[in-house]
Amino acid sequence: MANVSVAVLGMGRLGASVALALKRYNERKDAPHQFEVVCADLRVGAREDAAALGLKVERNLFDAVQNRDIVVLALPYADVPSAYKTLAREFRPGAVLLDLSPLKQPSLKWAEANLPNEVHMVGMTPIVNPAYLFDGLDDTRHAAADLFDKGNILLVPGVSAIRDAIELASDFSVILGATPHFVDPAEHDSLMALTDNLPGLLGVAAFYTAYKRQGWNDAQRLTNPGFGRLTHQLHDTHPDDLRDTWLNNRDSLLRHLDAVLDTLQTFRSILATNDRDALDGALTDASEAYSTWINRRHNARWEQETPRESGPTLGGQMMNSLMGGFLSRRLGGRKNGDEKE
Repeated sequence: MANVSVAVLGMGRLGASVALALKRYNERKDAPHQFEVVCADLRVGAREDAAALGLKVERNLFDAVQNRDIVVLALPYADVPSAYKTLAREFRPGAVLLDLSPLKQPSLKWAEANLPNEVHMVGMTPIVNPAYLFDGLDDTRHAAADLFDKGNILLVPGVSAIRDAIELASDFSVILGATPHFVDPAEHDSLMALTDNLPGLLGVAAFYTAYKRQGWNDAQRLTNPGFGRLTHQLHDTHPDDLRDTWLNNRDSLLRHLDAVLDTLQTFRSILATNDRDALDGALTDASEAYSTWINRRHNARWEQETPRESGPTLGGQMMNSLMGGFLSRRLGGRKNGDEKE
């Protein structure tokens, strides 16, 4: 049995869920390896909430990353650029950095500018368990060991990441309960602008509109889950993180925002003219498309799936691939980059 050391930086929902998923794996009777996990977060509240989940969390990020085989970066997005700059020299040679930040193109640039050549970065974006699709909160208290089960993890390797590090990220995704897929970074960020940034922006805009209205003092007493789900990012995401995410992805976000503004203008015209037939048609069309999407999302069955790139076996040989590649070479004493004879 081999031990794999992991540091999880950031105890938001994603980071805490990674730690809980690894804890769950360690508790398996048939687990051939054990993950030694250390968690760290600068925020007192996040550490307290993570402790309530049974996780031990430290404050010092620098101590957490030293001598770790794997470092999972799940910090608040506004803190990610400085983390690359300040922590880069703390990684051990041959370490793999798994970056869970919501955007990949900026992270690839920060990694290339700051990480030593012997540290390998792979971007990861979890598409979570469909059971959590409507819960609407991303704070630490809603972390769960099965958050990634039946979901996907999108992988975006850094330009200098070696094949073994990429295979490790793929196998690590399976250990968390997800299916790995590779994606182009530009395509990734454009799609995230549509499915993640845009909903957050619309939610903030809706709240901003509501509280600026003259009747807000009375209206706020009538708020129900619909309003809460729409505006939840103001509860579980710091304004600095929203700002940096939107600005770093502004070109894609602007394209999608323009399209939504056109759609809103169309709906406004329908309502203004009291066009019942047009409204029925739009709602029926949206409802049918939504039903198709939600069924596919819950069953993970898609009509057009992109071919998966060749990679490690993800079945019974999963852990053999993990330990037989990158980590086994390091744990076996061979230097990073050495080839088999």
